[in-house]
Amino acid sequence: MEKHSGMITFGGNPLTLNGKLTKVGQKAEDFTVLSVDLKPVKLSDFKGKKRLISVVPSIDTGICDQQTRRFNEEAAKLENTEILTISVDLPFALGRYCATAGIDKIKTLSDHKDLDFGYKYGFVLEELRILARGIIIIDKNDVVKYVEYVSEVGEHPNYDKALEEIKKLTIDR
Repeated sequence: MEKHSGMITFGGNPLTLNGKLTKVGQKAEDFTVLSVDLKPVKLSDFKGKKRLISVVPSIDTGICDQQTRRFNEEAAKLENTEILTISVDLPFALGRYCATAGIDKIKTLSDHKDLDFGYKYGFVLEELRILARGIIIIDKNDVVKYVEYVSEVGEHPNYDKALEEIKKLTIDR
């Protein structure tokens, strides 16, 4: 398994990313995560749509909450787009969070069981068994168009850049 040191820090302390790093231009690899009702969800379930994957360490933290709320608000403005928020939180916790926070326009998904997404896209933080913060954008043809690994876990991703990139993609009417 690939390991990448020095790319990500948490409170200034370096951590190790496990998995294959995702690069712009590569074919998006299918993965399986769990929905809040414990059903398997695959990237391929959204084939033919643009996909913005918002990766968060834990929905129970302030920045992860803000990141999820921001993309939930933006979802209504994006045509032919699915926004998937992925963490290793338990599906039950994600369901409770969505109900409490009014998250209803995006899908919150759990990678807790197998870390299938995390390993295939290079987001597993070895020391903590959580996902690093980041964003991946995949076009309707399953090509990765944008990747951001946020270098400090406690910082926000570049929302404006990610939204600019997803809006650049051609909308298939």
